[in-house]
Amino acid sequence: MFVFKSDRFGKLTLFVLLTILGGTISCAANDSTVSMHHVDAQIAAKINSLKLLYIDGKPESEAAKAFEIDSLRQLVSQYYYDQFRNSQDPDMPYFMFMSKGASLTLGIGGGVRMRAFYDWNGAVPSTAFAPYTIPIPADPASRQRFNATPSGTYLNFQMIGHNTILGDYGLYIEADFTGYEGRDFRLKKSYAVLRDFTLGYATSSFSDPAALPPVVDAAGPNNKYSSTNVLVRYMPCFKKKWHIAVSLETPSTAVDVTGKKMRVASNWLPDGAAFVQYEWKRGQHVRLSGIVRSLSYYSDLRDKRGNKVGWAMQLSTVARPEKHLTTYATLNYGRGYAGLGGDMIYGSYDLVTDPADPSSLYAPQMLGWCAGLQYNFRPNIFATVAASQTHYMPKDGTMPDEYKCGTFACANVFWSITPRVTVAGEYDWGMRRNISGIHKASSRFNLSAMFTF
Repeated sequence: MFVFKSDRFGKLTLFVLLTILGGTISCAANDSTVSMHHVDAQIAAKINSLKLLYIDGKPESEAAKAFEIDSLRQLVSQYYYDQFRNSQDPDMPYFMFMSKGASLTLGIGGGVRMRAFYDWNGAVPSTAFAPYTIPIPADPASRQRFNATPSGTYLNFQMIGHNTILGDYGLYIEADFTGYEGRDFRLKKSYAVLRDFTLGYATSSFSDPAALPPVVDAAGPNNKYSSTNVLVRYMPCFKKKWHIAVSLETPSTAVDVTGKKMRVASNWLPDGAAFVQYEWKRGQHVRLSGIVRSLSYYSDLRDKRGNKVGWAMQLSTVARPEKHLTTYATLNYGRGYAGLGGDMIYGSYDLVTDPADPSSLYAPQMLGWCAGLQYNFRPNIFATVAASQTHYMPKDGTMPDEYKCGTFACANVFWSITPRVTVAGEYDWGMRRNISGIHKASSRFNLSAMFTF
C-alpha cells in the first residue's frame, strides 16, 4: 500500500523525506552548532522590537526594570518557540502592557496581510491552492485567473500572568478575516494555559505545525493537518527535552451521505489525541503523534446506526543542522482522518460508501507526507523549497472519477524588511490524479505583503 507505482516524483521526494528524518536523528545525537542560527537571530530581532508600556508605574530602580524586561523577553520567546506555532501564525503583539512587578502582561496586536496570485495552465477555483480543487476535465473558460485578497488579516490578544494559586498562566485570543469571500471576521483560537494544562479552542495535539515548511499560499502543503478544536490537553515536560501530551478534543467529522440513504449521526465520543516528543534544542524536535476517533452514521437501508473507528499516526520533525539550514518533514497514515485537514478536507472522506455493501460505510485508508528545506541567506532573508502528497486508498470498485492522489510543490523567498514588515514571492505547482489515472496539473504565482503591530 506504500508503493508509488507510477509516480517518480513521489518516490524521489519520499526519499528526500527519509533523508531528512535520518539527518534529524544525526543532528539530535550530535548538536555542535557554535553560533546562533539565523532563524534564532530573526526571532531575537522580533522580541527586541517589542514596545513595553507600564500601566501602574515603572520600577524604582534600573536593575529592577532590566530584570522585568528580561523576564518579559523570556516569556515572549516561549511564544515563538511554541511547537504549535506555524510560520503563517501571528507575531507576538508589538505593544505589551506590564503591571508593576511583572505579575501581569497584556499584548494587543494584529497584522495586515495581502496576497495577490495568478493561475495559469488551468485556474484553481479557490483563493487557496489545493490540488484537490483542480478541475478535471479543465474548464476552457478558466485557463488563467488573477485575484487578490486580504484574507488572513488578523487581531490577536495575549495575556501572561502569575498567581499564587494558579501559578504561571496565559490567555490567548486570535481572530482573522478568512470567512466568506475572505473578508468575514471569525474566531480562530481562544484558549487558556494553566501550568501543564491547555483548555479552550486550540490546535489539535495530533498536528505538528512547527514541522511544516513556510509557505505563502493559505492552503500550505496538501497534507497539512493543523485542525483547531475545543480541547483539554495535559502536556508535561521531563528533563527539559521530553514532552508528552494527551488530550480530549471535540470531534468534527466529514461523512459522505449524499444520495445514499445514509445520515450523519450525532457525535457521542470525543477524539483522543496524544504525542511523545524529543526536543534536543529549542525549536528542534522529533515527534510521534496519534489520534483515535469515533465515526458514526445512520443507515436508512438497514434502519440502524453504524459506528466505525478512525485513527492516524504521524511522524514529524524540524531540525537546524547548521547555521543557514532548516529541515522539515512529516509522514502520516491512517483511516478516517480526512476531516482533520489537508487536501481531503474539501470532500467527505472520513466515512464513505462500501462498494461491496452500499448499505454501510467504512473508513478508507490514507497516506500523506511533506518534506521541506529552508536556507537563510541572512537572518531576515530565506528561501524554501517544499513538496507534499496525499494518497487516498479506497476499496476496489470506487468510481473512476474519484480523487486518488494530490501533489503539491513550491519554491519561495521571504524578506523581512523590518522585524514587522515581510514580503514574499512563491511559485506553486499542483496536480490532481483520479482513480482512473486521468490527471491535471496547474500552476500559481503568489505575492504577499505582511505588516504586523
